[in-house]
Amino acid sequence: QVQLVESGGGSVQSGGSLRLSCAASGFTYNRYCMAWFRQAPGKEREGVATINNYGRTTYADSVKGRFTISQDNAKNTLFLQMNSLKPEDTAMYYCAADLPCLVVPRDPYEYDYWGQGTQVTVSS
Repeated sequence: QVQLVESGGGSVQSGGSLRLSCAASGFTYNRYCMAWFRQAPGKEREGVATINNYGRTTYADSVKGRFTISQDNAKNTLFLQMNSLKPEDTAMYYCAADLPCLVVPRDPYEYDYWGQGTQVTVSS
């Protein structure tokens, strides 16, 4: 059974940094896509960044140049390094997995597994 557990959220001031982690277990697929989504109160869940088993990444325009998605395959862990944080980055952040995956999904409903989320709050 696939499980995803996020950690690393917290409260920071504008311009600060945080590193989110997502520990994956029960992972046996060679072809996968993983992603970070976020959801602010009253807003729809939006994609932040994706990565696949080849290491190819995509980013939302709003985070390009500030956020970096990466993975440690040996530790089955997904990361999201967030720099130059802005108040508008405040949201619950979720990691998600699509297994197996040939084409990176953009719609959150195409992802099969989700973590419980970790809160990121950026104050001005």
